[in-house]
Amino acid sequence: MTHEEVRARMEEGRIYPPDDEGILHEQLGCLELLYDYNATRPHEQEKRQALLQRMFAEIGEGCYFEPPLHANWAGRHVHAGNFVYGNFNLTLVDDGEIYIGDNCMFGPNVTIATAGHPVEPGLRSRGMQFNLPVRIGKNVWVGGGAVLLPGVTIGDNTVIGAGSVVTKDIPANVVAVGNPCRVLREIGERDRLYYYKDRKIDIE
Repeated sequence: MTHEEVRARMEEGRIYPPDDEGILHEQLGCLELLYDYNATRPHEQEKRQALLQRMFAEIGEGCYFEPPLHANWAGRHVHAGNFVYGNFNLTLVDDGEIYIGDNCMFGPNVTIATAGHPVEPGLRSRGMQFNLPVRIGKNVWVGGGAVLLPGVTIGDNTVIGAGSVVTKDIPANVVAVGNPCRVLREIGERDRLYYYKDRKIDIE
């Protein structure tokens, strides 16, 4: 199988061998940038922003990713909107495309995975892989330790509870929690009055 054929299979969500020499060479070049990003000092914010512009497929204004950031392709297949925040140890398994809307927040140790492996043992023993895109709407908050699996979509304004494992699509304007992640409730009037349990919102 030629490099071009492997690359096409990778992009089309089909099973492919990820140890293709051309793919590995391209990936290593991306990881060099990620290494530089994680080696920056806290005051080197301009350097971080410049590196993010080179690393990501698309990245809007005001984005901030707390090092260490982990990504299979250093963000090469990540499309981030404006004002996206990622806390420590955000892991982007970005062999496939990841789309993140404006004003999203990710707690510590969140994993967004586009890559998977066949359940069939023979294919898996050969290292075969497939990639499916993950789509996250605008103003989504993903709590610490959550895992988003290949192919899922999360709607605008939704909150994913800490530690959840998202195995299927989650609609907009809901709070969803658990493993597997399920809708707990819609975001409603009470959320406009209380910011946490019985603590009232006292700021405009």
